[in-house]
Amino acid sequence: MASRFLSTALQANTGLTKQFVRPLATAAKQSTATRITTLPNGLTVATEENASSGNATVGVFVDAGSRHESAEKNGVANLFEHIAVQGQASRFEKIGGVLYAQTGREQTGFAAKTLGANVEQSVQVLADLVQNTQLDSSAVDSQRAAVLKQQLAAESDYESVVFDHLHATAFMGESLGRPVAGVKETVENLTVEDLVAFQKQNYGSDRIVLVGAGDVEHDALVRLAEKSFGQLETAAAPEIKKANFTGSEIRLRDDVLPQARVALAVEGAPYLSTDYFNLLVMQAIMGSWDKTLGGAANLSSKLSTIVNNNHLANSFSAFTKGYKDTGLWGMYVATENKDQIDDFVHFTQKEWVRLSTSVTESEVERAKQQVRAGLLLSLDSTCAVAHDIGSQVLATGKRLSPEELKQTINKITVGDVRKTAYKYLWDQELAVVGQGPIECLTDYLRVRGNMAYNRF
Repeated sequence: MASRFLSTALQANTGLTKQFVRPLATAAKQSTATRITTLPNGLTVATEENASSGNATVGVFVDAGSRHESAEKNGVANLFEHIAVQGQASRFEKIGGVLYAQTGREQTGFAAKTLGANVEQSVQVLADLVQNTQLDSSAVDSQRAAVLKQQLAAESDYESVVFDHLHATAFMGESLGRPVAGVKETVENLTVEDLVAFQKQNYGSDRIVLVGAGDVEHDALVRLAEKSFGQLETAAAPEIKKANFTGSEIRLRDDVLPQARVALAVEGAPYLSTDYFNLLVMQAIMGSWDKTLGGAANLSSKLSTIVNNNHLANSFSAFTKGYKDTGLWGMYVATENKDQIDDFVHFTQKEWVRLSTSVTESEVERAKQQVRAGLLLSLDSTCAVAHDIGSQVLATGKRLSPEELKQTINKITVGDVRKTAYKYLWDQELAVVGQGPIECLTDYLRVRGNMAYNRF
């Protein structure tokens, strides 16, 4: 889009200032707050209009994921998503655009990016995808094979392996701890009846948000929703209980691998809660680092300075994961220096203790700037905006505007960070996963003891 616009501007031999400044200013004025309408059958329509964006993304986001599966049917949400997309892919190709789909632990999303003129056709495709997916043995067998290949490929994605095991041990015995793609044994045993039952139980009107972003009119999308989803009934999904966090560890030792990968996490805060934003600031204070970065020695994070000077890791990254009623907050590290994993864990926990005792105002303000920029700059496309709207509305029933996000983060103080760190870190249980050559990974009892150790 941008390249075509630039080409046209140069061919017209007009001034670049007039060609670029005016459209950007107009786009800013036309960007509106999220509008939300609930249909009589409980389906929610949410939009953010921006007619000058040049494209539109419409999506269906469903309050259903691997957390809504039983242990015996683990992987059914992911398999249903594969079958649904495959059944409508050729139809959407005729419209023109890009069709996205993703299954998560709590939500499943289907989104179509296309021109504004094709919104009606895209909504019809999405409606059929959700309501009229053909579930037969041939489709199930075909996509089952695709899912099994997906599982096999994921085994070489070591970071994903670590985080799947981190969820498994942190939420031991809970549905939130199960892998999104399922495991080979359960996927092989899924039947057409299992998929039909899952769809009926979870794909109800009260569990769906129809989202529009970009060149979409809210009132027009509401009318399309009434036409295409008006007959959809509510679902009788079972109530999900809060997942219990269990302090524990999993060690996947393999001395042949060139790098060790370790994740440490405590129980975090629910998505979009007050503490969730405080934890995002704490994550920014801990920071992320990679030795291949040109400025790796000059990052603001104190931990990055220690790691860089002592060559303790190849990379590390603090993380925050929020779910409806719980979360994970912690640190992930990849290192070839397998003999000093214990040192990295020591200095990480030292920084965790400092968050609740002596973190400075300048560190908090710098972290707030980073969080604001990260949240707002990530909304750089209609697809990103649509996903943001869908996930927020499903989780809380509303969407925070960019201005509300900025205000929420601006209000965070040093005291808030220290209180939150004390609440979630000081003497709290933690989950640990190590993979690769991890002989020097600190003993779990020592790591747990250091959560309340004030003599660093």
